Amino acid sequence: MKRDVVVLNCGSSSVKFAIIDADTGEAGLSGIAESLGNSDASLIFKHNGSKNKVQLSPNAGHTEALNAIQTVITDTGVAPIAVGHRVVHGGERFKQAALVDDSVLADVEKYASMAPLHNMANLKGITTAQEAYPDLPHVVVFDTSFFQKMPEKAYLYALPKALYRDHGIRRYGFHGTSHKFILDSTAALLDKPVAQTSIISAHLGNGCSVTAIEQGVAVDTSLGFTPLEGLIMGTRSGDLDPSLPGTLQNKLGKTADEINDLLNKSSGLLGISELSNDCRTLEDAALEGHEGAKLAIEMFCYRLAKYISGYMIAVPSLDAIVFTGGIGENSSLIRETTMGYFSHLGVDIDTDRNLQARFGKGGDIASDSSNKRVFVVPTNEEWVIAAEAATFA
Repeated sequence: MKRDVVVLNCGSSSVKFAIIDADTGEAGLSGIAESLGNSDASLIFKHNGSKNKVQLSPNAGHTEALNAIQTVITDTGVAPIAVGHRVVHGGERFKQAALVDDSVLADVEKYASMAPLHNMANLKGITTAQEAYPDLPHVVVFDTSFFQKMPEKAYLYALPKALYRDHGIRRYGFHGTSHKFILDSTAALLDKPVAQTSIISAHLGNGCSVTAIEQGVAVDTSLGFTPLEGLIMGTRSGDLDPSLPGTLQNKLGKTADEINDLLNKSSGLLGISELSNDCRTLEDAALEGHEGAKLAIEMFCYRLAKYISGYMIAVPSLDAIVFTGGIGENSSLIRETTMGYFSHLGVDIDTDRNLQARFGKGGDIASDSSNKRVFVVPTNEEWVIAAEAATFA
């Protein structure tokens, strides 16, 4: 008997959903309700290879979207056993998935200040889905849980220790479900137990992170207290001088919230290129000579290479460097440019293998002479969430 789980990922203006077989990871139904709150709100879904679109009411919100999703699921005849929810920030309380109750909901809201673009949207999705599926167990799976075994030297900031004790100011890390899936998948590729597998995992999409995993345990990661620190991302700045936000407030006459929006929504690849946050658009533009696009790609890859090389210290028994996420899986240019910085360290990739490992194919892209394996592994965060949720059914 199939163990189908509804997996929901609610953003501020979208709801991604899928029906995932918890045992195989297969998705017979998946889709997204997007442009919520706008006049062109719609639901697009794929069922058994057939693509469909439903126009929602103008300015439709999460409630209408989830009701439409429920109707689609019902019409397919699927009988889900649970609902799994992706939640970005779980603070220090949640070291694993949790069955939703009032205290869990209160903590999801409590941690919203640490993930302002995510947690409140996640919370809205949970409460609305509870109304749609009142008889099913609702399970939250946190991006931060995977990193709860990091050592103090990795997760503490060099601030007064009281800020950690009293306010929980520390590095939490994100994209945990993706890094966990990549760890498990790479262990299978290497034919090693997960507990003996050591990798540096680069999740590259509109949000980006690198995680150091030594002997099956995350020991460091690039995203921090919020999903802003670390790598250059689509619209997020990543690392910068801590004095800059205050300086920009004074120079530009903006509020702290406005500067926060600038760093989260107007920076990164978009800010550097002055063109787009989409890597595909930037690659095309760079080939046509667009200087901003070329600079954005160069900066992105250079910063990524610095993080990967730095984490080689944290992973002394390194088995492989692994690329995943929309950019990591599909951009042979980003992988080639990034790994080009490692040639003097004896880590090389094969050009043909790199080109072939795109668009869902994955594989080992290291050259025969490389002293480390380099993999492309398509991620499946939804399967991780479904498998965790199914344990509560």
